[in-house]
Amino acid sequence: MFFCAISGEPPQDPVVSQKSGQVYERRLILKYITENGTDPITGDKLEESDLITLKANPKAAAPRPPSATSIPALLHLLQNEWDALMLETFSLKQQYNSVRQELSYALYAQDAATRVVARLIRERDAAREALGSISATMGVAPTANGADVDMADTAQDAGALPEEVQKKIEETHQTLSAQRKKRKPPAEYVTPAEVKTFTSKHTIPSLHSPSPSGINALAVSRTEPAQFLTGGNDKIVQLYDRSTDKVLASLPGHQKKVTHVAFREALSESEPTLLLSASADKTVRMWTHDSASGEYRPNAVIRTHKGEVTGLAVHPTNTLVALASADRTYSLHDLVKGDLVYRSPAADEPLTSLDVHPDGALLAVGTPTSTIQIYDIRSGAIAALLSPPDSSPFTVKTLSFSENGYHMLAPDSLSSVAIWDLRKPKIAHSIPLGEGFKVNKVVYDLSAQLLGVAGSEGARVFAHKTWEELVRFEEGGEVTDLVYGEQGKEIWGASGREVRIWGLPA
Repeated sequence: MFFCAISGEPPQDPVVSQKSGQVYERRLILKYITENGTDPITGDKLEESDLITLKANPKAAAPRPPSATSIPALLHLLQNEWDALMLETFSLKQQYNSVRQELSYALYAQDAATRVVARLIRERDAAREALGSISATMGVAPTANGADVDMADTAQDAGALPEEVQKKIEETHQTLSAQRKKRKPPAEYVTPAEVKTFTSKHTIPSLHSPSPSGINALAVSRTEPAQFLTGGNDKIVQLYDRSTDKVLASLPGHQKKVTHVAFREALSESEPTLLLSASADKTVRMWTHDSASGEYRPNAVIRTHKGEVTGLAVHPTNTLVALASADRTYSLHDLVKGDLVYRSPAADEPLTSLDVHPDGALLAVGTPTSTIQIYDIRSGAIAALLSPPDSSPFTVKTLSFSENGYHMLAPDSLSSVAIWDLRKPKIAHSIPLGEGFKVNKVVYDLSAQLLGVAGSEGARVFAHKTWEELVRFEEGGEVTDLVYGEQGKEIWGASGREVRIWGLPA
């Protein structure tokens, strides 16, 4: 058995010094030589080449610790192990009993809740039967299918669209539909061939708060093309000027994430620009521009709906805003004070998206069962039901009427979009986007020549009629919203906390 002259312990890798004949642990003597260059015993000059490796066969094993060199010591070690095992077993028993008690309480609470729910259902059914009996006695028709009666806004919901509003919508419809038949894209409007050359032009980073981060909605002003509006997960609405790279207004008020934003452009000095936003907090807020101070001040808060507001669109009259909600209704409000003009009867399922026909007479809403419902705004009646054939159920989260008035763009599955011909009505064409692509937003441009799709793998632009993919933008990752800029020469997209702008190369 060798012992290291430095540590006094049996070496794992023994070497012997030619100068002193002493045995050392290799790593210790090498460290000593590096620092001092001499033999630690004799003080003679020593180098690594002066060390000779010792090879023992069989290799020497490290000695047992003193506590394990006798039978009493081994018995003591075994006793300690036994004690530790018993303590661990006792702790496990305590945890087991605690879990059993928690499980028993959870099962009891679940059983009690089930009994309470069953009792409430019996009481509800009995109340409905009693109400039916009273209604029959008094000659009043009960509610259809035994539905619960909504006590709030009953008088407003039951009424038809006011006559003056109907007249305004009809006049707008007649005017716009007559103009549309003769209208052609302006000579300077972008062409599909030019769209193919679009590249990234500008990125506006670090919008909204980093926690929670993300932009859900984007709108670009038509009268001030450098200004755009965003709504984020941080519950804030921001108005930004691209030309000066400054936030013009940061508008708080919502209690949950902002899901939709829109401009109502100024109509006159007495009817200035309005900013509109919808949120998961069931409200819509409007801000108006104060020409004296140059700031935006709160104008109205719409609290009509009892579920998340899932769609917002300014009506072509520019005096109304249309809303859709998860409470299964849509509504129309005036843009002066936000007063409720009309609220639809409850549908069979929640409404998940909304768009208004460019002529102003029709309104389309999406549902969680793949179906699109199209209503005649003037009468409130369903004009058409669109449902993709042979499609698995999915939620229609976005849809867009074409400016030509004849087509509508909407998803027909989770990873494809369809162009509906409203004259048939049937799908004129379906565009597959790939299994990994999840659609967030679809939008037609003002010329009805281009259709855009934003989703989990970026944004893509297609040509109407030929259905050719003109360009795709994937460098920013997921795009949550997509907007066409002035003359279609720019495409704006919201991605994370950024707004990206693509356009013609310089």
